[in-house]
Amino acid sequence: MNTDAEWMRHCLTLAQRGAGCTAPNPLVGAVVVQAAEVVGVGFHPRAGQPHAEVFALHQAGVRAQGATLYVNLEPCHHQGRTPPCTQSIRQSGVTRVVVGMVDPNPLVQGRGLVALQAAGLDVTTGVLEQECRDLNRAFTHFITTGRPWGVWKYAMTLDGKLATVTGDSFWVSGEPARAQVQMLRNQVDAVIVGGQTVRRDNPRLTCRLPEGRNPLRVVLTRTLDLPHTARLWQTAIAPTLVFTGPNHDRAMAEFLVSQGVEVQVLAQVTPNAVLTVLGQRGLLSVLWECGGNLAAQALHDGSIQQVLCFISPKLIGGTQAPSPLGGVGVTWMREALPLEGVRVSQVGADILIEGVLSSSA
Repeated sequence: MNTDAEWMRHCLTLAQRGAGCTAPNPLVGAVVVQAAEVVGVGFHPRAGQPHAEVFALHQAGVRAQGATLYVNLEPCHHQGRTPPCTQSIRQSGVTRVVVGMVDPNPLVQGRGLVALQAAGLDVTTGVLEQECRDLNRAFTHFITTGRPWGVWKYAMTLDGKLATVTGDSFWVSGEPARAQVQMLRNQVDAVIVGGQTVRRDNPRLTCRLPEGRNPLRVVLTRTLDLPHTARLWQTAIAPTLVFTGPNHDRAMAEFLVSQGVEVQVLAQVTPNAVLTVLGQRGLLSVLWECGGNLAAQALHDGSIQQVLCFISPKLIGGTQAPSPLGGVGVTWMREALPLEGVRVSQVGADILIEGVLSSSA
């Protein structure tokens, strides 16, 4: 017989199907169970479309009578783009609701649970709560700070180099690791680089997975000192947004606009300022694929919450070869930024170390 935890895990799997498409909404999956049998499932596919509970209850139909509804996030109890889910749940005839975590959105934050209990339903909360929090940590961060969750991804050799002294970095990591990066791009709302990366690597920053979706491509550059031939200006395949400063190259700005690139001028082109704008646009998560200097700035101003480091079993040496993190660095070891919840796994020949900065855990 399946347990509450097993049904909740099913919800989490369903919720993942909306990854990268739901911003500014969370990832939610729902399962309706009648006599130990699944009679309805659903997930939230994108903002403006019905929530997971509505899909699951619709599929269950009359079999929802007396059934249990499992959902990884507290059902909403307010009118947004769609009606409140608590209304659909009360009308469905389910008698028990099992919830993974309370919704951190101030418009909900326990009100949905209270409404269901007031309607006489048996409500259980906190099932696989940590797993549910992990799934929606980007949404929680966004709803509490107004800024996207920042993920810094990089690949380096065993001696801590991003590239050779000539700047050659193709490829530091192996094919399985690069495939995992494609999955990351499929799930985040934007990928961010600096002007140096555009000039040096000429990246596409697209998702090359079959049926994958392309994130918004974001470039930070104070002056627009950028090549006209960059692949990022091919906006027919993916949108590109360039942030630049007041003293930028006007002719280059006109060229970019003619290519369909959006150019936004900021008083200060900093990671903090950029994420404020992206948060206002409703983006939940961003992937930093930048060089060491921009990464140092993003870490310093709190624009990065999660780190993914792929370590390749190669040695290239060179005191002038670039390393992942630039800037002036810390003076004392006690000032180093620690990671929590660290996980280590093997991806092909490479080792992946991932964790969350302690201030973000």
